[in-house]
Amino acid sequence: MTPALQRLTAAALLTLSGAALAQSPATAPAPAPADAPTLHPWQAPTPRANSEAYFTNLKDGDVIDTPFVLKFGLSGGWGLAPIAKAARAKSGHHHLLINRELPLNFQQPLPFNEQYIHFGKGQMEHVLTLAPGNYTLRMLLADQKHLPHFVFSKPVRITVRQKLGTDPKTLQTKGIQIMLPAGAEARAPVLVQFHASGLNVAHAAQQEKDTGHFRLTLTPSGGGAPQVMDFTNGQTETWLAPPAGGYALQLDFVDNLNPGNTLAPAASAPLRVR
Repeated sequence: MTPALQRLTAAALLTLSGAALAQSPATAPAPAPADAPTLHPWQAPTPRANSEAYFTNLKDGDVIDTPFVLKFGLSGGWGLAPIAKAARAKSGHHHLLINRELPLNFQQPLPFNEQYIHFGKGQMEHVLTLAPGNYTLRMLLADQKHLPHFVFSKPVRITVRQKLGTDPKTLQTKGIQIMLPAGAEARAPVLVQFHASGLNVAHAAQQEKDTGHFRLTLTPSGGGAPQVMDFTNGQTETWLAPPAGGYALQLDFVDNLNPGNTLAPAASAPLRVR
C-alpha cells in the first residue's frame, strides 16, 4: 500500500469512528418514522437538528419559590401519547428527572420513585413542591413501556429559595395557551408552542377518553380563507411559514372521542410575519 493510500485509509477510519461516537446514546438524534405527518403548506420543517423534551418556563440558573407550576414542551414533530393504549411511532410521555443523570441503558424501563416522575396520562405540566435547596432537573420522553427515547432536555440547575404555604391544587386551572417565543412579530419560520393545563394530550387514533389534541387556525388579517392545522398525533408545537402579513391565531383543544367538541375555551394571539 502506498503512503498516499495509507493516509486515505486512516482518514476514512477516523471519519467512521467519529460517526459512531456521534451516535452514542447521549447524542443520537431520534429516528424519523415512516409515518411522519404531511405538513400544511404554511408549516415549515423544524430548523433544529435534534428533537427535545424541554421546559417552557424554566431555564438554567433560575431561582424559584415552591410550589411552582413547571411546564413542558416537545419538539421535532414528536407527540404525546398516554400509556393506556398503544400509539403510532414518534410518540411517548414525559418524565421529570430530579437530581438524576440520563440512564446508562436506554433498553431498561425507567423506575418509579420520587426522582423519576412519570406523566403517563399525556400531561404537560407538574407542580413542584421541592424544599429549599439546589436541584438539577431534566425532561426525558419514554414509550408506553417506559423505555426512554433519545428525546430529552439539557440539565437545568435551579435553586428553590423558599417553600410557601400555598395549596398546590389552587395553582392549576384547566385551559390552553398559545406561546410565541419570538414575540408577536417575527420572521418566518416562526415557532408556535401550545400548552394544556389540567388536560391530557393524546393521539386522536388512540381514542382515549378525556384526552384531546391541538388544532390551530390562522386567519389572514387582510382577508382570505382561514387555514386549519390539526395536530392529531399529539404534537405540542409547530413552525409556521405563511406569506408575510398579519394573522389571527386561534388554538382549540379537540376532544379525541368527539371531534365536534372542544375540551377547553379557545386561546388566541395575533401574529405578524415579516
